[in-house]
Amino acid sequence: MADAVIIGGGASGLTAAAVCASRGLNTVLIEKMPVCAKKVRITGKGRCNVTNACFDLQELIANVPRNGRFLYSAFSRFMPYDTIRLFEDELGVPLKTERGGRVFPASDKASDIAQALIGFARGNGVKIIHSRAVSFEFSNGRISAVRLENGESIACSSAAICTGGVSYPATGSSGDGYILAKSCGHTVVPPVPALVSLKSSSSFVPALQGLSLKNAGVTLLKNGSSVYREQGEMLFTHYGVSGPVILSASCHMDKPENGGYSVLIDLKPALDEQTLDKRLLRDFDEFKNRDVSNSLSKLLPKKLIPVIIELWGVDAHKKVNEITKAERRSLVSLLKNLRIDISGFYTIDSAIITRGGVSVKEIDPKTMRSLLIPNLYFAGEVMDVDAYTGGFNLQIAFSTGFLCANNMN
Repeated sequence: MADAVIIGGGASGLTAAAVCASRGLNTVLIEKMPVCAKKVRITGKGRCNVTNACFDLQELIANVPRNGRFLYSAFSRFMPYDTIRLFEDELGVPLKTERGGRVFPASDKASDIAQALIGFARGNGVKIIHSRAVSFEFSNGRISAVRLENGESIACSSAAICTGGVSYPATGSSGDGYILAKSCGHTVVPPVPALVSLKSSSSFVPALQGLSLKNAGVTLLKNGSSVYREQGEMLFTHYGVSGPVILSASCHMDKPENGGYSVLIDLKPALDEQTLDKRLLRDFDEFKNRDVSNSLSKLLPKKLIPVIIELWGVDAHKKVNEITKAERRSLVSLLKNLRIDISGFYTIDSAIITRGGVSVKEIDPKTMRSLLIPNLYFAGEVMDVDAYTGGFNLQIAFSTGFLCANNMN
């Protein structure tokens, strides 16, 4: 009989299993994929943004737009500096901090993080079974065993669901945890993509495919009102827009397929309109005898110029010295407010994480224990919590895994 059965061998599950075993509990981890931590191996484009060097609790919570306050206890017990110490001092993985506080393995290899987590669990005596957990067995209102797809049952004193969401299903995140949670009476908030690229209905977007903007100001509008604003890197795709700042904006959207959402892009966020107008005057003076189409090369990427001129509505062959003050001001406004209409999320299997999951109203935030089943616990993305990019979602996995494991018995 196991003291603790952990279902799911990702970041939260491996953390929970390792900590359970370190407390002396006979711990079994069930992972349906042939290898553990498969999703960890592809995060951060294969580099694994393992956490964020955000050491202020309130700031950390502020980076979790979905049920951030629920994580107060979990973060309090296991902060990003604890994650850094764990990997560097205990697991022997050197880390480095990059722009925005993003923390990566010094090797730039996500596999180093994955192998360290597996070693963390095995080193503490966790037994790993590669099979699929299909149901629970109950006795007197408590989970008495976890049944596997081969018919075998693992008797246990407590169990934790750490199966992740439904993003990147090829890594094993296919919603099994939701089924198990529902079988215990838990409410599952319908999963939708989060930290996901956005589809656009604006006709000019496909012409910009592949264009990356390193420092764009992005404002997300819902029915004309600003709901999110950030500055950073973004990318145009054949279907819409992507990149870190767009992924974060997606966390503030609800059913974009129903309409009402648009993105305003400030192509020159470092310049206010008056300063940008002066910059245009200098460029126009330099290129005063050229066509308009040949006058913006110092200001804009080559691929963007014909799109901007078309949206501006000025004849591309008009001479720069014929541009009126009103036309110049119109161009300034366009450069500061390039509007892209949003028609929906891109596919859920392309999303970095899932929004939705087991309702946090039915989980004790101080222990990660189910409020419905006394010996059931949760950790990680299977719960209805999600954060911005930058390492915050993996920190949620580590913090909730640690907290849940310290309360299992």
